[in-house]
Amino acid sequence: MDNIPILKIGSALLVTIQVDMHDQLATQLQEDLTAKIVQHHARGVLIDISALEIVDSFIGRMLANIASVSRLLDADTVVVGMRPEVAITLVELGLGLPGVKTALNAERGLALIGGVQDDQAADDADDD
Repeated sequence: MDNIPILKIGSALLVTIQVDMHDQLATQLQEDLTAKIVQHHARGVLIDISALEIVDSFIGRMLANIASVSRLLDADTVVVGMRPEVAITLVELGLGLPGVKTALNAERGLALIGGVQDDQAADDADDD
């Protein structure tokens, strides 16, 4: 079974979805991500969907579920790289993705959750 890699960047976790999601893979991603949030005390989760050309109601629900679980574990969720046609499809499907912030790219997404900036500020404070 394929696993979607979860990378730690500062106090955030980065997930890049580059494969078609199916039920089992989505469930595995949610479980893996939950464990990593707890393990790393992550403050945010950045999900890059720029490789996805189509986001259906299943993927939309999965993103909303990940955001809900992350929020319960004190981590913000930001989805980045959403194509305009994907945004239109989500609206047409009535999926507002509650609890999910969006950004155009990973840099802006990290800024929303403070994933890199907080670690840099701590490093700068140690230098003083």
